[in-house]
Amino acid sequence: MIKWMHFCLFWLCFAVAASGKESISSFDTGYTMMKVRAATARNSPLIVGASYEGTIAAFKYDGTRRWKNPLSGFMVHDLWCADITGDGNDEILVANADGTLYCLNLRGVVQWSFRQNDAPMYAVCVVHDAPGTPYVVCGGYDLNIYYLTAEGTLVKTIASSTYGKEKAYGSMHGHLPPNGTHIANFLRPVKVGGVEKLAVHGVMNNMQMPGYLHLFDVLADLPSLSRKCGMVVGDFRALDPDGDGTDEILMGSSKNRDQGRAIRYDIASDKNTVLDISKTRKLNAACGAGYRLPQTELLKNGSGGTQYAIFYGSNILLAPADLDGDKTEALTCRYAFNDMCKDSEGRFILASAQSGGSCIHLIDPRQSNWKADYENLTPPGKIEAILANTAAARQQLETFKKPSYERDPVPVYFMTEGTRGVEKLADSLMKKYDHMVFLNQARCNAELRDWRTDIDNEYYREKKHRKKEYTLTQQGVLDTLLPAYEGAPGIQFWGGHGNDPYFYNPETLKKVIDGAQGKKTVITWPEMSDYSENLTYLVDNLFDPVATHAKGKNATLFLRNKNIYWQGNVYQAAWKKLLSGEFAEVAVPSMEETSDKTMDLSIAGRLGLWASGAVDHWGTRCATDNPSFDRLRQISKQCLPNHFLRMLVYHLSSGAQYLNNHPVDQEYLSIYWELVAKGALYIPKREEIVSFSPVHLSMIEPDMDYMNDGTGVKWTTFWDEYVEKGEPMVFNRMNGSWPGAPVVEWDFSKYAAGTLDRRQNFLPSYSNGMVLITPPQEGVFAELNPPRGRLVDHLHPLYRDIMKEYITDGKKYYSADGTKTYSAETYYKQVEADIQSAANQLPLTVSGDVAWVCAQTSPTHLRLTLIDGGYLNPSDQTVTIHFNSVTPRKITDVLNKLRVSVNNATATATVDVPCGLFRFLDIELMEML
Repeated sequence: MIKWMHFCLFWLCFAVAASGKESISSFDTGYTMMKVRAATARNSPLIVGASYEGTIAAFKYDGTRRWKNPLSGFMVHDLWCADITGDGNDEILVANADGTLYCLNLRGVVQWSFRQNDAPMYAVCVVHDAPGTPYVVCGGYDLNIYYLTAEGTLVKTIASSTYGKEKAYGSMHGHLPPNGTHIANFLRPVKVGGVEKLAVHGVMNNMQMPGYLHLFDVLADLPSLSRKCGMVVGDFRALDPDGDGTDEILMGSSKNRDQGRAIRYDIASDKNTVLDISKTRKLNAACGAGYRLPQTELLKNGSGGTQYAIFYGSNILLAPADLDGDKTEALTCRYAFNDMCKDSEGRFILASAQSGGSCIHLIDPRQSNWKADYENLTPPGKIEAILANTAAARQQLETFKKPSYERDPVPVYFMTEGTRGVEKLADSLMKKYDHMVFLNQARCNAELRDWRTDIDNEYYREKKHRKKEYTLTQQGVLDTLLPAYEGAPGIQFWGGHGNDPYFYNPETLKKVIDGAQGKKTVITWPEMSDYSENLTYLVDNLFDPVATHAKGKNATLFLRNKNIYWQGNVYQAAWKKLLSGEFAEVAVPSMEETSDKTMDLSIAGRLGLWASGAVDHWGTRCATDNPSFDRLRQISKQCLPNHFLRMLVYHLSSGAQYLNNHPVDQEYLSIYWELVAKGALYIPKREEIVSFSPVHLSMIEPDMDYMNDGTGVKWTTFWDEYVEKGEPMVFNRMNGSWPGAPVVEWDFSKYAAGTLDRRQNFLPSYSNGMVLITPPQEGVFAELNPPRGRLVDHLHPLYRDIMKEYITDGKKYYSADGTKTYSAETYYKQVEADIQSAANQLPLTVSGDVAWVCAQTSPTHLRLTLIDGGYLNPSDQTVTIHFNSVTPRKITDVLNKLRVSVNNATATATVDVPCGLFRFLDIELMEML
């Protein structure tokens, strides 16, 4: 493959206007920069950035890197630059997901650190008392605020429970956080009448509760003012546009376009002014879909007055002082950026592009051409490399021919694929390749609610989806859905939702299936997460009857569930028929992985069900909020969907056949259609995969502590030090209190998947092979003679005599006879050792920051797929292939036809994977496998 060579690390790219004065400059940092701040130094100002990996680096304005410090290697939640020592140089304060506040000097050296526990540190700032003494204020997920001296000594602790006003709501199966507590979402200094105060934005839910704004006198125990906010806050800044010594507070929502708002809170008048982006027609049209944060700064307008520059995804909204949306100008760039700040000269500093960029960008709005230059901004560095690498792969694909020894491809169902702009390509692929099945996405109002008296369960009878209109008779539903089959191989539509699984009477769904007359029917249920006592009723009275009716009728129930469903909820007794394999041809497990931090587990769960025979197919989904693992900071406007592309390649190469994608840039993403169509991307059957670990983890009825932890992803206030020091679990730190936090040593994610933190782990490494999470196979927990048969009967023959099973309920390990339990904190060492040892029984393994899958394509050929594992921080990767039980004759890249050399002395091969891409390697073996 053509190797894309980056420009020099500090290459500087200028956008030069006709006037000869630059308005935008960009420099490549080599990292995906998530946060940026302007720092004051006696010699020269610096730009400080925090990378996706948690590295802190400082740059001069010409792009020269002064230093870098990897710190803990974990996510940085907040940065603050201020001179707290009085030497004329700012210190850099870093709130880290490992629970530590770090203080660095402008040479990048840690001066001190502060840590109370493991809870992620989330916010930091500096405030001054009346005499001018600086205090560092920090807080995070342990529900406290801490005042520190300039030397890092603890002065005061304020527990949110002493003043909090939040109240938890809903059932959450009886598992709710305590009322009156919150995390410090933001801590910022605010001036009122020239006097500095501390502003605290506290919140206990990261998606569905707006939280409260509290104003404290410095070092005071209680706030002098508390106000409920009108939205979930994702950005918070104190600005003084009229220079009267009293700040206004500018807040930005953390929501999708339909709830995008910038709010100005005027402290003096105690009033809010709202720019509702979604309700201003021209702004709504300009901004497009996507989850993002309005970040607001002040900007001088042409007449010398002040306006607001609101950075909103790929847009800059230039709003007048009254925030009138109709008078707001919208600028649109091709890319969105991770963060924005303003320096003392009035320049805007942008962090890297959200699509995996590596640059920092400076915008000088004093130059007359800056608006046009912003709209034409194309980042160099990794964005340029991703585009070049993708273009090269597409060109190589033109000459690809499927090897004759490979079988015909399996069908792939593109259930919701947008084809706007690429209609000709989609049409040509459908006509030429039978396995490319593009379904109609049918939309239909819900059925009138009068039939729901037949629902004997009150919990489900009363449920209602607020975005759904319940207007149709049964015949009206049929009249809407059945015509959608015309001219298409089938349709996909929603049968319900977690907020109301009963959009339709089950009898109506049966009539739709019958009316399809053999064409494909996919009925989707999104966001299912119930694990209460009501679940049995739902399964017995909705899913089981519809699934039974769907058998033999080319119909599929696509279960697009949430959180830990496929390694948790599904192992409850209610789902016994699905687990047994009774609905294997009908049920398709998929995921809606937004708000989650357990993607490395869900892939093992779905693959385990598929490999066991419980289901015959599995599915996946790409949506714009896939990166939204922390709903308080929804930086999810990836305009170049390279992260989608690599996740889809990984899941398809792992055997997924049902795809439920939201269109973003289909011209770019459609390369994966061509890869699938031509067979360059090999989609294996389960019995062809040879990269499953011989060690698998079997789930029994899940422990409620595990279930509660794995589903409480929206609540931010579950931290309890007593609980955290209690009994360790096999799967840990999954609730909303752990965004970006390190996983513990005994966690399955760490020892099996190779995951380091709770973040967007869509591309886990599993360097010793994919460790499946399956139904029990042996001992007292195994079902006797289930319809699905045995796990080994569905796997490649090499696994027949080498499989080893461990059993868990998510919290503890169990002996096969059920008489003994083992602590997760210690027993994991035995499981880990067996996984590492068993890897030698596989044909090969791969080490490096890649996701990988290996499948047998003929008696003497393997297909190895390698994918750049940096989901949001792509990079050139160098990996090592370790050959264990096979000897390669030759290795060839199926796209660029280049050979990969093998070191026979070490039985290894070194392979480069281009930034943002993948490699498909054909490995010819010396002997038949």
